[in-house]
Amino acid sequence: MASIIKASINLSEIPKDKIIPGKKGKYLPITITINDETDQFGNQGPIVVAQTKEERDAKEKKTYLGNVQVVWTNGDNVAAAPRDDQPQQAPQPAAVEEDLPF
Repeated sequence: MASIIKASINLSEIPKDKIIPGKKGKYLPITITINDETDQFGNQGPIVVAQTKEERDAKEKKTYLGNVQVVWTNGDNVAAAPRDDQPQQAPQPAAVEEDLPF
C-alpha cells in the first residue's frame, strides 16, 4: 500500500494552546481525512487539529488547517486526485494468480 499525498496548511490557523512540547521539538496533533470523492478544487480531504474525546463529545468546532490531495498511488489503498493535465484513470484490478499445476 503506497501513496503520495500532497498537503498544505494555513500556519496562522494553528492554535498555540494545542502545540505539545516534546524532547525533539514542538508537535501539533492533526487528523487527515481521505474522502472517496474529490471536491470542486480537486482536494480529497481536510486537515484539522486533532480533537480530544471530550471535544468531540461536546461537538466543538473543528479547526481546519488545510486540504490534501493524493497525487500518486499504486492503487491498493486510495485513488489519485484528477490532475488538470491528465484525465483520471480508474484503478486497475489487481492481477489474480491462478493455481497452476506446474
